[in-house]
Amino acid sequence: MNSRPFLFRRRSRNTPRKHRAYAVGDVHGCLSLLDRLLEAIEAEIARDTPRKASIVFLGDLIDRGPHSAQVVERLRTYRPPGASAHFIMGNHEEVMLKVLEGDVELLASWLRFGGKETLQSYGLDAAQLAGEPDAAMIDRIRAAVPASHRNFLGGFADSISFGDYLFVHAGIRPGIDIAEQAQSDLRWIRDPFLQDERDHGTLVVHGHTISREVDVASNRIGIDTGAYNSGTLTALALDGRRRWLVQTGKDGIHRNELSEIHNDSFG
Repeated sequence: MNSRPFLFRRRSRNTPRKHRAYAVGDVHGCLSLLDRLLEAIEAEIARDTPRKASIVFLGDLIDRGPHSAQVVERLRTYRPPGASAHFIMGNHEEVMLKVLEGDVELLASWLRFGGKETLQSYGLDAAQLAGEPDAAMIDRIRAAVPASHRNFLGGFADSISFGDYLFVHAGIRPGIDIAEQAQSDLRWIRDPFLQDERDHGTLVVHGHTISREVDVASNRIGIDTGAYNSGTLTALALDGRRRWLVQTGKDGIHRNELSEIHNDSFG
């Protein structure tokens, strides 16, 4: 697996020979869903014994759900049997890291959009911190988040190529070569990417934008199914020309060939 983007010009979609990948959508602090999904993925790998397997996390491990700190620690130390783990930077990781670096202007918006729950998972009460000056709040937050967590999150990639697929968090800017993509677009873009129907030269697998079901288009596949709210955490499996889903559900784990899935997205 190559951590540098590469633009494929073929229309057929395939993966590197005898190499399977699982792309995992936005976890957002949902530890129990993550544990169940990883157990199912590991069982598939043990059963099928692909020559090589990779598990790629598409970013936004943190915020909104109740166990961000625990998710980070789980994945920081994750060594899946028979596979390698890879991580992509999401916009929520970006903002948290900037806050930890002292960006006071982002602090209030981070707390509104999931940072409050993340602080609670690290043992801090945002309400009790609210009366302190912003700089003092950041000092308290920095003291609560282990350096090992900061270093882990800071080491995430922006994109990962995999055969005729490209894994990113949010998407790409249409019409711009993959190698020239702005970091901000890879982590934040929505409508210009989601509404564009052109062939990008590679099929983009992304999270970031929630959909009720996996959002399948001719040029992209969105797999953020809103785990923190829906209870469904999704992984997309790619092996040769075969594609299937592994998903949590209220009644267990579900597996579906991708051809059975229909679009149903919302912002």
